[in-house]
Amino acid sequence: MKIIKTPQEFKELRKTLASKTIGFVPTMGGLHNGHLSLIKRAISENEVSVVSVYLNPTQFNDKKDLETYPANFDDDCALLEKAGVDYLFAPTYPVMYPDDYKYMLTEKDFSHELCGAKRPGHFDGVLTVVMKLLNIVQPTKAYFGEKDYQQYRLLDGMVKAFFMDVELVPCPIVREANGLAISSRNRKLSKEGLALAPRFHEILASGKSESEITKALEEAGFKVDYVTAKDNRLYAAVFLEDVRLIDNVER
Repeated sequence: MKIIKTPQEFKELRKTLASKTIGFVPTMGGLHNGHLSLIKRAISENEVSVVSVYLNPTQFNDKKDLETYPANFDDDCALLEKAGVDYLFAPTYPVMYPDDYKYMLTEKDFSHELCGAKRPGHFDGVLTVVMKLLNIVQPTKAYFGEKDYQQYRLLDGMVKAFFMDVELVPCPIVREANGLAISSRNRKLSKEGLALAPRFHEILASGKSESEITKALEEAGFKVDYVTAKDNRLYAAVFLEDVRLIDNVER
């Protein structure tokens, strides 16, 4: 696996890969089996695989959340090497934001609902950094997990709105055997928190009304941010031990 750290270096490499199909998985690090499922698919469906590891500060409205994000670059590199990834793009903030984030991409509707309602600027940061990464890597296909389904919807809308020449591939949520959606943030939970966390998906998938689900989650010990149905999908976010967890199910 070759590690590349600047857009200029990657663009020179990209010229040599012009005839190849490229599968791309953007990540913020803290890699787990959910990420690996995306990576394996990218490898199997394309001639060249690229993964980015960049902890993007512009999508964090809570500085403490950024500072405590559970990621280790050396561990991530070892996982990617073992998985058989061809190229790792690992930039720094000055490289990704030479303008110091003076320019940003904004969506004026869906990004202000659900996860965006109480996280001002979150999706501006997401859309901006993914636009940059797609422009740098120029992949054939880019892979995103459906756990962040609102994020996928917004990115898919961005690609279509700007006529970008890339196919976004949504991939099913990867869960633990107990139903808990795999997430880097799960590592921040205590043993007791991890024991309770699977109840989140169990209650969300119960088929009950939004108000009934909200009540059941609160009674189980979660602090509910939202439980909202939209376009045949039920979205939810909760706090457990001050760790924010998200999930969604089809309705």
